[in-house]
Amino acid sequence: MSAFGREGVDSRRIASFSECPLSAQNSILVTGGAGYIGSHTVRLLASQGRKVVVLDSLVFGHEGAIVDEGVELVVGEVGDRELVDRLFTEHKFDAVVHFAAFAYVGESVTDPLKYYRNNTAEPLTLLEVMQKHGCKTFVFSSTCATYGVPESVPIVESNPQDPINPYGRSKLMVEWILRDCDSAWGLKSACLRYFNASGSSADGKIGEDHDPETHLIPRVLMAITGEISHLDVFGTDYPTPDGTCIRDYIHVEDLASAHAKAIDHLAAGGDSVRCNLGTGVGVSVKQIIQAAEEVTGKEVPIKYGPRREGDPPQLLADPSYAKEKLGWEAQFKDVHDMVRSAWSWMSGPQKGRYEK
Repeated sequence: MSAFGREGVDSRRIASFSECPLSAQNSILVTGGAGYIGSHTVRLLASQGRKVVVLDSLVFGHEGAIVDEGVELVVGEVGDRELVDRLFTEHKFDAVVHFAAFAYVGESVTDPLKYYRNNTAEPLTLLEVMQKHGCKTFVFSSTCATYGVPESVPIVESNPQDPINPYGRSKLMVEWILRDCDSAWGLKSACLRYFNASGSSADGKIGEDHDPETHLIPRVLMAITGEISHLDVFGTDYPTPDGTCIRDYIHVEDLASAHAKAIDHLAAGGDSVRCNLGTGVGVSVKQIIQAAEEVTGKEVPIKYGPRREGDPPQLLADPSYAKEKLGWEAQFKDVHDMVRSAWSWMSGPQKGRYEK
């Protein structure tokens, strides 16, 4: 139950929707919109004049990440049928963007039922309410983890999906459910398979604040600031040019742009799509460390260790299908720009943290 009682509705309204421009005809529910990627997407959608309501439990999200006037934050659970139904009745949503999920791979292995309940079962309530209210546009935050260990790179959308952990499987199951809903009642969906999100907003007002933090770029910067004693690097003997893992890093504002374009694609009558979101540029762990040292002028304290089980040598997207279907392409492709963006958040007034 939410801290705001059974209703689960936070009475703190930032601004009336009547203040939105008359051209803002899109009414959008964003679940998990107070989280890292969700909050950046909410800012973009609001800046485009869209009417945005955020539904977030604030288990991992932050009230401070909702910074724009005209955006309403409702504190509650996606699986609360009464609450979700009331929100649809009140706002008559045209589209749903679904971010709300647990996303710690290791935890999903030790507590799989938690992930299947939250990531796979709870969205069923949301979809049932959408069907009841005739809302047929759904943008889904999926993941490259649905591919598991890829047979080849770069990864295209037709690559086999064989996830190696419950987190990836919980997301893939939702992709399957969305296909079945399309066949059964015409739900149109965009499943966006992210690679490695990075960076912060251009103005430094919002950024990445996870507890615990597992992502490489913020951990590199935390080692620089002394928030952690050192950076652990797992494996230096991979079959890559410098022996460390290679990943495809994508700026969070590019991810936000892809969600907006996916809404527009579906609203214009486009078919359901499944797209990789990445830059197509591979960056190694050592290259991230080097970029961080160049951006900050400080040395990263490092401890090298053995490989972690299940870490593929390379994960790299082929993003050409997203460009073809959505007209989307990443604008940030230099890892120095991504690290600089993350550093502006971590070294700024908030020191990379929201107020609790």
